Amino acid sequence: MKICVSASAPGLDAQVDPRFGRCQYFTIVDTDTMEFESVENSNAATMGGAGIQAAQFVANRGVETVLTGNVGPNAYNTLQAAGVKIIGGVSGAVKKVVEAYKSGKITAPPLSGPSVGSHFGTENSAQFPGQGMSGGRGMGRGGGGGKKNG
Repeated sequence: MKICVSASAPGLDAQVDPRFGRCQYFTIVDTDTMEFESVENSNAATMGGAGIQAAQFVANRGVETVLTGNVGPNAYNTLQAAGVKIIGGVSGAVKKVVEAYKSGKITAPPLSGPSVGSHFGTENSAQFPGQGMSGGRGMGRGGGGGKKNG
């Protein structure tokens, strides 16, 4: 079976990158032989669409399962549409994570939705966590003039 681990560097000794769409590398491993390929994520620094492009790349490689720290909504939806199982909350060295998955020690169920919001791992998400695009502060005082029925 082919699995993909989001990685911070090439090779099996690299650490899992907690971001999927903006990870530095994808390490694709054949779990039967432990043969692997590390591919630099050319979409990591793109302004938009990194998750979708990353998910399409992984799905096109015949990957059945992704092991990662987090996955955003665009990547999640694209991977789901391609039938790829996503296991989140993973950390440690790539080789140890793959071995733990193979031996059944990673018991977390596949994600049933994205684990982070849009643009997780970008410069703006770290600077403004949890803020929407509108910048509104919800400071209204409810001074509407309702009509009296009757």
